[in-house]
Amino acid sequence: MIMPLARLPESRVASSLLLLAGAVLVLIFAKVLLVPLAFALTLSFVLVPGVSRLEKKGVPRIISVGIACCLLCAALLGGAYVLSNQILNVAETLPSYRANIQKKIESLHSKTEVSLEAAADLIEDMSGDLANTKLSSPEKVTPVRVVGERSDQLRSTAELLMRTLQPIGELGVVVIFTIYMLLHREELRHRLLLLAGMGNLNVMTHALQDATDRISQYLVMQFQINACYGVLFGTGLFFLHIPEATLWGVIAGALRIVPFVGTLMGMAFPLILSIAVSSSWWPPMLVAALFFTLEMLTANVVEPWLFSERTGISSLALLASAIFWSMLWGWPGLVLSTPLTVCLVVVGRHVPQFAFLNSLLGTTAKLSPAAHMYERLLALDQVEASSIAERYLKGRPLVKLYDSVVIPVLSLAEEDRHKGALDDIRSKFVLLSLGELVAKMTSYVQEGPPAEPKSERALLIEKMHVRVSKEFAIVCLSANDQADDLTTSMLTQLLERDGHQTLKLSAEALSEEILAGLATETQTVVFISALPPFAFAQARALCIKLRSHLPKNRIAVALWNSPEDGEEIIGRFGNARPDAVVATLKQALQQVEAWRR
Repeated sequence: MIMPLARLPESRVASSLLLLAGAVLVLIFAKVLLVPLAFALTLSFVLVPGVSRLEKKGVPRIISVGIACCLLCAALLGGAYVLSNQILNVAETLPSYRANIQKKIESLHSKTEVSLEAAADLIEDMSGDLANTKLSSPEKVTPVRVVGERSDQLRSTAELLMRTLQPIGELGVVVIFTIYMLLHREELRHRLLLLAGMGNLNVMTHALQDATDRISQYLVMQFQINACYGVLFGTGLFFLHIPEATLWGVIAGALRIVPFVGTLMGMAFPLILSIAVSSSWWPPMLVAALFFTLEMLTANVVEPWLFSERTGISSLALLASAIFWSMLWGWPGLVLSTPLTVCLVVVGRHVPQFAFLNSLLGTTAKLSPAAHMYERLLALDQVEASSIAERYLKGRPLVKLYDSVVIPVLSLAEEDRHKGALDDIRSKFVLLSLGELVAKMTSYVQEGPPAEPKSERALLIEKMHVRVSKEFAIVCLSANDQADDLTTSMLTQLLERDGHQTLKLSAEALSEEILAGLATETQTVVFISALPPFAFAQARALCIKLRSHLPKNRIAVALWNSPEDGEEIIGRFGNARPDAVVATLKQALQQVEAWRR
């Protein structure tokens, strides 16, 4: 039976939930202050490069900031003016295309007339039935209150004035915050560093630089992608003979700064115009096809490739963040969703307490080969686990696969088994699957370029090496359980591939007769294979036994994946000190080669 994993303390879970709920409440209730601040921060990232260039040319900072802000405001107001005029022009020209619109409505009406009449008859019959079943009741006289016409006009005027002044006031607040951030950007940076503390100065500096680079790269890439999109869209509209094609392309590219909604708005204007000016349905269908083709390529190929690499945010996280921030702040949150999420990813990357943000939102959420293989084995998927090993092995030596993937998987399984988090079925499945993988690797030949013909001298040296290796026998002992036995099989396999004569034994099979025979062969090396975390005691007991019977033989202990230093481990053996301690198969092969020489 699988034991439940250790649970977090209830107080820690409660505090985390309270912190999360508090953060969301602050974002909601402080929207009036935080939205202008976020817009101002984003605009400052846009304007800082231009302001810095002007300052390098000798222009005072306050004049540089004024020029940059004036140019930005002029561009925004000019774009809004052109867009509004274009919409009004379209509205004015639509009546001249009344015949085309009427023709399309009639074509739709002729095809759906029968269906609509049937639906209308059904609704009428249902309404009659409901009216017949309704109980009759005396009509009540509804009191009527006459309100003065003048008060209604005043109320309407006040509401219109408030709706007009509110966005103007918010824009003014954004401009003020932006100007302040540009004028005092060093002071703001110093305040953030002091707030983080001098002990975190290095981390905070890297985090600020990382956030600045990623947001700046995102804004530059966003501008370039939208510009290319507008050019292609406008060109397509021109060849489809849509009036004002260039302007529609510019508007479509500019509106893409608002995720999802802006894209649809950029398509809606030329689509409506194509319906009005064309005498058939083909031009509107071609406009829609052009839009969907460009949008599919841009949203599903170009943007995920560029934005994920530049911002460090996964494509799914971009979509989820857009929904989350739009739910909190409406359309401002939709526009600011990517820069805000970039800041969260940077915090998760540089602050250990918030590392979960990088795992949830970042692009680096990828399991290591060892963790991936162990996860597949826990899912009882032996085929995929073998595929992971085969993919990792391409271009790498076999010892690298064992040291970096197979032995770490065994270590994870042993830790879970000793903690009671791994049931018997999965424990046996992991050991059997890895055992089959190791057996399969017996005939593995590393891929690579064809070997060059060996010279006579090289062949002579190889023959001498084989003869010496046969005289230099190695006994490999597993310390305790099946995991130790599997690591012993890996060591034996690699030693035999190098031409060494080996003998694999378990600790139970180490009889007095075998020990007496080994004592007469002082050149024989004995390797004890033990897999932590709970194998040191068995390895030490076995080493004491071997040292008492084989005082002249070399004894090595392999504590696989042990993080401790070799000299410190040797000291823990006391009087039964081994001649060497290794932590990887590569070190074991190097130690044997050093002793052989």
